[in-house]
Amino acid sequence: MAELQGGAAAAGGRAGRLTPPAWLIRGLRPQEAPIPRAAVARAAVALSAPLAAGLASGQPAYGALASMGALSGVIGDTADAYRMRLLNIAVPQLFGAVGVTLGALVYGQGWAAVGALTLLALVSGMISSIGAVASVSGLLLLLNAVVGAGLPMPGPWWTAPLLLTLGGLFVLVLTLLGWPLRGRTPEVAAVAATYRSVADLLAAAGTGDYDARRQDVTQSLNTSYDLILARRARDHGRRGPLVRLLAQLNVAIPLVEAAAAAHRYGRASRRPEIAGAVRELAIAVESGRRTAHELVLPDPEGPADRAVDRALRHASAVVHRPDADAALTHDRLGRPAALGVRVRRAARNVLVSEASWRYGLRLALCIGIAQAFVSLVPVTRSYWVALTVTFVLKPDFGSVFSRAVLRALGTAAGLLVAAVVLAAVPRGWADVPVMMLLAALIPAFSAKGYAFQTAAITPVILMLSDVLNHQGFHLVLPRLVDSLIGCAIALVVGYLLWPESWHTRIGDRLAKAVEDAADYVACAFGPVGGAGGTDQGERVRRRRRLYRDLSSVRSEFQRALTEPPPTGARAAAWWPLVVAVERIVDATTAARVRVDHGAEPPRDTEITGIEEQLRELAEGLRSSEELVEVRADLPGDEKGVLEPLRQEVRAARAIASPAPRS
Repeated sequence: MAELQGGAAAAGGRAGRLTPPAWLIRGLRPQEAPIPRAAVARAAVALSAPLAAGLASGQPAYGALASMGALSGVIGDTADAYRMRLLNIAVPQLFGAVGVTLGALVYGQGWAAVGALTLLALVSGMISSIGAVASVSGLLLLLNAVVGAGLPMPGPWWTAPLLLTLGGLFVLVLTLLGWPLRGRTPEVAAVAATYRSVADLLAAAGTGDYDARRQDVTQSLNTSYDLILARRARDHGRRGPLVRLLAQLNVAIPLVEAAAAAHRYGRASRRPEIAGAVRELAIAVESGRRTAHELVLPDPEGPADRAVDRALRHASAVVHRPDADAALTHDRLGRPAALGVRVRRAARNVLVSEASWRYGLRLALCIGIAQAFVSLVPVTRSYWVALTVTFVLKPDFGSVFSRAVLRALGTAAGLLVAAVVLAAVPRGWADVPVMMLLAALIPAFSAKGYAFQTAAITPVILMLSDVLNHQGFHLVLPRLVDSLIGCAIALVVGYLLWPESWHTRIGDRLAKAVEDAADYVACAFGPVGGAGGTDQGERVRRRRRLYRDLSSVRSEFQRALTEPPPTGARAAAWWPLVVAVERIVDATTAARVRVDHGAEPPRDTEITGIEEQLRELAEGLRSSEELVEVRADLPGDEKGVLEPLRQEVRAARAIASPAPRS
């Protein structure tokens, strides 16, 4: 919170000196990320080899089209596990082939092309709400349709989709070359990373660094479960390696729960031997070592320490066990449904979801206006306008406003490089080594931020366009003008004039998270088993879903912070409530762990009072945007197990509570 206030004050102080605003500086600051060397090498080969093959066969245009398909594959290769990479690259390529085919059918058809692309934009936007793979698939469907409608494609009709698909599949082949050697390496590395993050969490117990480490644990658990459960959806057997990984991941959850208690009450569990033992488990998971050894741990000094001690010894026994216990491989978050069920569920959600229709209509309106504009006003490369709109208007990729500004700046920087290349490099074989160099920059710059990615992609696209159109340096200025027009359409029509307030996008999600926190409180202290009872597995699943949702809410707020006032200012003002809700969930977990290990259970009236306060807060979040202090009357035993939870609820109401309705 202090950082946010300091940033806001600094932004206000700089405004009078005509320096860039804080949200723009934040977007232009390169992110700390290692250079993905393997991805750099793949990109260099994937984009230059098709171009060289086209030149060798006397068909450079064919090579350029295949390189364009490879470019989309390089951009989409963002996963770690090979099965997920298979989906991330192959599925969007199929949608891209459909898109370029449909676009080519309306090439030069005037208003028919406007109507067709507007309809495709609606479909693209709606399917983008399903998930990450569907989002990239929808993006590629529309991008290739725009290219097909704006550029003459070589005949017969199947040539362009085939070449684009082959280029993308070439990237997939290069990606999968390491599969026989690395196999389950990404999944193993993810589980080991989870144990390391848990070790860091326990090392931070009782310190101000605990909240940040808990967020790292949440993200690591999300990644690990996504990787392993994606395989469980296809693997219905009980094969050893996968069973062991799932069991090792499942027994990390009691450690995470115990860490919440250790943070507040632990004494022995805060000693370095505890975190060191968990790091040893991470090494054992990564190396596959199965030699159990006796743990030397400090004696527990209370319920919280007993919880950590018991969870750590149990995790050690499972990690070093040669054969996992079938009971430990139960999917704690639930195994994904069969593919057919998920497809039907996704289709139903898309058709009935208000958010899906809203984004689809928003994208369709902007694409329709862009295509209508270039149909009425002569534009040298008309398809670039719609391409820019498509790239910018992706709310699931980040703030529309900041993406538009960053894309304009990135395009300008990339055009400087493209101008030098197109003016100095003769068309022909000299393009191949230059393409290899420029393509290698795409993965390296993509890790630094959106503006850097745009700057790296722009010269590559212009080189490939030059191979197709032979216009050389004359492509530079039209590319800049068309990009600025596209950014302006996305900003004005897709952002400034769109009736979607910040409260609608974020406030409702935060209210739902507060409501879920109230449900979790009721679930955590309800009776276990029996009629109307709650089993331990259900409690774990509720807590994991809540932490995952809070992680998404946190991402939404961080995205809003990159937008200019008033959106960014409102997000900064409400940020403490996000932190407060996370602390409420932690306090609930810590109390439950203490009860499980000997502390006296709370009375029903105490639980009911906390629930009522949280539900009142959630209701207020949906009805007001003004935040004022509300005094929370929460009586209870000041020495009881729920006192820290009551303190967190009081803090949430006092720091960021909505004004009551008049």
